[in-house]
Amino acid sequence: MSMTTTHTSKTARAALALGAALALFAALPTSTAHAATGTFFYHSVQAGDLEMENPANGECRLLIQGGATSAENGTNARATVYNDHGCEEVRTVLNPGQATTFSGALPHSVQFG
Repeated sequence: MSMTTTHTSKTARAALALGAALALFAALPTSTAHAATGTFFYHSVQAGDLEMENPANGECRLLIQGGATSAENGTNARATVYNDHGCEEVRTVLNPGQATTFSGALPHSVQFG
């Protein structure tokens, strides 16, 4: 085998590998760029019934007016509800269609995706 054939073969394999990698990268989901479809409903003692329409995935959202006494996940994404204001202390996870009530210390933030 000549040097030119070996070099051409290696170049072709490298180009094929690069093309496959680019195709895989393009197919990967970008969850933070998408929004959950639907509405997240919650009740606050201070403000009553509130909602979030099509909330962005991966974004920490505050449950305003003192936190939530109940929540219903009417979106197509998982909603993780947190005790704190910064989405760090997980309280519960609500799958699409699930609802719950809270007692004691109320949750103050939620994140989708």
